[in-house]
Formats: sequence, structure tokens, C-alpha cells
Amino acid sequence: MAKLLDGKACSKEIETELKKLIPSLTVTPTLALLLVGNHSDSKTYVRLKKNACTRIGITAQVHEMSESITVEEVHALIDGLNADANVHGILLQLPLPQHLKRHETELLETISPVKDVDGLHSYHFGRLAEPRKTEDGAAKRTLSLQPCTPAGCLELLARNGIELEGKDVVVIGRGQLVGLPLSLMLLSANATVTTCHSKTKNLKDKVQQAEVVFVGTGQPELVKGDWLAEGAVVVDIGISYVDDDSCKKGYKIVGDVDFAAAKERVAAITPVPGGIGPMTVAMLLRNTVECAKFAALKC
Repeated sequence: MAKLLDGKACSKEIETELKKLIPSLTVTPTLALLLVGNHSDSKTYVRLKKNACTRIGITAQVHEMSESITVEEVHALIDGLNADANVHGILLQLPLPQHLKRHETELLETISPVKDVDGLHSYHFGRLAEPRKTEDGAAKRTLSLQPCTPAGCLELLARNGIELEGKDVVVIGRGQLVGLPLSLMLLSANATVTTCHSKTKNLKDKVQQAEVVFVGTGQPELVKGDWLAEGAVVVDIGISYVDDDSCKKGYKIVGDVDFAAAKERVAAITPVPGGIGPMTVAMLLRNTVECAKFAALKC
């Protein structure tokens, strides 16, 4: 039976650490959460993030915008928050309404890199692609933030004593939000990385060779139990809602891995829900605190 990599428990540890740290700062970390439209999942995620902020002493400002807001109006709000010295972090909740989707990258790039708590700005992506060690003095003049979900994956493994150096690792998914930055971060951790995607041939064969597997495609139970090597470590980043009349709500939540079959075969696996989701929020909190610390140095 596999060890469960409990993201809820790990995220609580991180929250406790941050809650102890925040009173020592010379500023109160403040996060602006931008919610555009009426997407129900987005509203839920923003509420969870706001509640997490409140638990540890971060001030959360929720800016709700109508479904019909223009890109110029969103730009103006972000510009104002960039200029506000009392705001240390800005998060634009995705996905955006259909008429703004083509402006997504443009809007994310509008957020100042020193306030980009999601770590999605091209500046931070560049730092992932070319990580540089800096002297203490130089480190104080720069701020490099890792995307929350990939960072949460690696933090969860580290806190469970799972080493990545020298391991054969497969990442399924190459998206800008998770798969691609995760692959770069794994390379920096000295793993040997194979990145798979929709055009990859013989996906099962590649997964069977891996010691550690990360899956983030949004395809329910894509990875079957017999795809996985015995003793492998599995990090399931996906989340899907699948119709199930036997459940009170009429659906069940599943990941990208057939959990029931996989847990009988692998050494460790993340549950869905309760695995990477809580860790993503914990990394958001950590990034917000880092932004506040950096802002305090500039005062």
C-alpha cells in the first residue's frame, strides 16, 4: 500500500511557519485578489485563498469585476495596484471570461514582477530557465518567485524526504502554468526529465520507466495503475469532476491517475483532492510573504 503524500497536513505546517514569521516583518503582507466574472470555481478558489491569508495574518483585498469588463479597465486596476506601496502581491484569478482570454498573457505581464505572487511573469520564467546563484548582497536586490503549483509539488516531496537528484522523472503535460515550469525546476534539482504531451508516442512505455511521475493534463484517470513501475512516486496534479450517481452531489472528484489501482503498486502518491491543491495555496502565501519582505527592503 502506497504512502499518501498529504498536502493538507504539509500546507498546515507551512501556514504555521509563516504565521510565526509575519509578526517579525516591518510591513503587513497584503495581497490583492482579482476576480473577473462569475465563474463558480474561480469564486471558490478566491474564497479559499482569502481565508488562508486571514488565517496567517496576510491582508487580502478581493477586487471583483463584472463579466463584461474591458481589458483596458483590468489594465487600469493592475496599474493602480502596481503603484500602491501598501499592496505587496497581485493575483489575477484564471480562467478569464471568453472575451479576455486572448489578453491573458498580456494582463499577466502587466503585473509587476515584484508583486507577481503566482510567479507567472516572463521575468520569473526566465529565472527558472537560467537559475543563477547570487551573493547575499545581490540576492537582496532581486526577487525570483516560483509558480505556485510546481513549487508545491517539489515542496511536498522534499518535506516527505523524497529526493529527486539523479532520478528518472516523467512529467506529463507541458503547459505554461504547470508542466513546462515544473520540468525546468526538476532539471535544476538535477533530475533526468522526460516531458510528455499530447503528441508523445508510447506514453505508457515512458511512464513505466520512470521513478517519479508528475501528471497534470486534466484528463480523468489518464494514467492507469499498470502504467506505473512498482515503487514509483506519483504526483497527481489534475482535478476533474466526473458524473457519479452514487455520490450525494451527483459527481466525484478524480485526478489524472487511476488512484485505486495505483496505490496498490507505487511507493507514494498524492490524493485528489487533498494533495497538490492545498500546497498550491501554501506556496501562494509563501510568495506573498517573500514579496512583502522584498518591499520592506526597498523602503
